[in-house]
Amino acid sequence: MTTTANELSYRIEQKRSINAEFPGPKSQALNERRAAVVAAGVSSGVPVYVEDADGGIIRDVDGNSFIDLGSGIAVTSVGASDPAVVAAVQEAATHFTHTCFMVTPYEGYVAVAEQLNRLTPGDHAKRTVLFNSGAEAVENAVKVARLATGRDAVVAFDHAYHGRTNLTMALTAKAMPYKTNFGPFAPEVYRMPMSYPFREENPDITGAEAARRAITMIEKQIGGDQVAAIIIEPIQGEGGFIVPAEGFLPALSAWAKDKGIVFIADEVQSGFCRTGEWFAVDHEGVVPDIITMAKGIAGGLPLSAITGRADLLDAVHPGGLGGTYGGNPVACAAALAAIGTMEQHDLNARARHIEELSLGKLRELQAELAASGASVIGDIRGRGAMLAIELVQAGSKEPNADLTKAVAAACLKEGVIILTCGTYGNVIRLLPPLVISDELLIDGLEVLAAAIKANA
Repeated sequence: MTTTANELSYRIEQKRSINAEFPGPKSQALNERRAAVVAAGVSSGVPVYVEDADGGIIRDVDGNSFIDLGSGIAVTSVGASDPAVVAAVQEAATHFTHTCFMVTPYEGYVAVAEQLNRLTPGDHAKRTVLFNSGAEAVENAVKVARLATGRDAVVAFDHAYHGRTNLTMALTAKAMPYKTNFGPFAPEVYRMPMSYPFREENPDITGAEAARRAITMIEKQIGGDQVAAIIIEPIQGEGGFIVPAEGFLPALSAWAKDKGIVFIADEVQSGFCRTGEWFAVDHEGVVPDIITMAKGIAGGLPLSAITGRADLLDAVHPGGLGGTYGGNPVACAAALAAIGTMEQHDLNARARHIEELSLGKLRELQAELAASGASVIGDIRGRGAMLAIELVQAGSKEPNADLTKAVAAACLKEGVIILTCGTYGNVIRLLPPLVISDELLIDGLEVLAAAIKANA
């Protein structure tokens, strides 16, 4: 059933409202407490403290209401307090909060695995393992690939982000703030060129040609028969919401299959209706050997998963996969409820609607700026409710990180939370909750447009 925004109900008024200077006194007091006890290495992009959140609104402790165009980095796709998720969590916590699935198992873990086996691409036999974070899912996907193939090498790509643990830092491309001074990193990780249409030296290169470029480098530098896995974000997240040229992913996947290489789709940020399909690989019909998931899976509770070919995952010896908290029963209940909400309200269709509405507004803005000589929007890209604006120096492709920071600050001042990303720090990423109302989304986009025009 497709649910329109007007049919959704909200607990908090869905309206932007800046009632006090921010950060207000309560947020300032909390920040002082934080400085005394929280490590400085943990930073926050917004200097206010949350009191409540629902739909597309975040309300702070000083009574300010902000439009949320970030969803906690694509996590609260069903909203930050979806009634079905809340009820499921309350019910689960009434019975038990933990037993450890590796000690005394429970139905919720099995039920989540059943749903993921059903929803992920492909009709082959599958198996699922549950973990806590995206990085943990990626680590375990690589473990499975190495064991199943008996090979060591892992191929990742330029602009990739896969996590903050030692192995996932090695897979991640961006040095600061993720890798600088944290080495040495895990060995046998090789980086290949990504298909980045906006920044290709040859603007006419096809996806298949870009894939051949990477494959040729793999064959020359590593040897296809030495590669355990290729891991790639179908739409790169932290790297700048880079959508590879059509044909890039299918060509890589087909070559990997021919060489016995495990093709891992990292859908931690792009999964669960975010792009208008259950998973971003669905747009080109790619069926990965293993898919990693987290973020949008459980309505905000910590849960991640890998789902893959049964022969790969079942190759691991008993006890080789798991973890104390992996597949926590309360998180499993939240995941089942969140998936139910996604299906009940057809949030894939909702994401596609958000894309249509947003791209129309953004392209109007791009044309208006170009006509005025302030052509600072170099590229608009993305799928569904995973959209990006790449800001540049006017009339060029030179990244404009300063403008990006200024726009984010200006939006926050007007009560709109946006996130930035990109290898060059010059990309605004839009990740609104899929349950945001049209009116609230349009208001947020208008604030964003005004901020870009004012600072261009």
